[in-house]
Amino acid sequence: MAFEHEIPKGGKLYFGQSAALKRDIENKAVETLVKEGFEEIVTPFFSYQKYQTTAFTDAKNIIRLADSNNSSLTLRADSSLDVVRIITKRLGRSTDHKKWFYVQPVFHFPSTEVNQIGAEYLDSIDMAYAANLSIEIFNKIGLKPVLQLSNVAIAKAAATELKIDLDAFKKSDYFKLKSLGKEWLNVLLDMERPDELETATKVAPASIKIELEKMSEMCQKIKYENIVLAPLYVSKANYYTDSFFRMLIGNDVLARGGNYAANNKHSCGFAIYTDNIIKRLSV
Repeated sequence: MAFEHEIPKGGKLYFGQSAALKRDIENKAVETLVKEGFEEIVTPFFSYQKYQTTAFTDAKNIIRLADSNNSSLTLRADSSLDVVRIITKRLGRSTDHKKWFYVQPVFHFPSTEVNQIGAEYLDSIDMAYAANLSIEIFNKIGLKPVLQLSNVAIAKAAATELKIDLDAFKKSDYFKLKSLGKEWLNVLLDMERPDELETATKVAPASIKIELEKMSEMCQKIKYENIVLAPLYVSKANYYTDSFFRMLIGNDVLARGGNYAANNKHSCGFAIYTDNIIKRLSV
């Protein structure tokens, strides 16, 4: 039985001071993005299911429904793919602009709202630019989260070298991977600091060495003192092509971003999670 004062589990309610804080965070982010030449887009809450289920390794995250023609729909679970698809397929003749931002929620099964501020830079794979832009926004907000830098191409190359399934890395099965007894793998599993990249590059197989060198270049381009490395971490979002990042305080993820492929375009972008930021600022 649902009482009149209740809201669904996973729903968000902001009022008074918390609503003002939410708006202040959004305004600071929008100010930064507009200054960088981003234009705003607001996409529909509904999306065709086939365009959303490609975003996640776990399709159970999707809230499904149907339209009047019984076509399979979802509540928007990811904004990046929708933005790229709509710009390229629907608005392509109307605009050739490449930088877009949005301030809108996504929805996850069974009833979770996630407020986001996101930015997509079409036809660019400059992940360092996306990370530096995120950092600039957090500086304005007054938070200094840890920036965790990863590269899914490293995990894929490692799985090929070891002749194992990528699932071992998706599940972060540390002890199983350690038991394989590979020196280079152990170095990658234990790596945390950018200054450890040189040692890892010396012992890594050639296919992985190339990606580690890219990671080293990325660390030099990102202007931030609080970087940690997780080279074998694999995101649940399966559209990342190589470098990606998370920004965290404790167990709270405050932002995600990276290089990705969608609709035959290679782009970069990020999303900032407003709810977790408000939580941290309210502590």
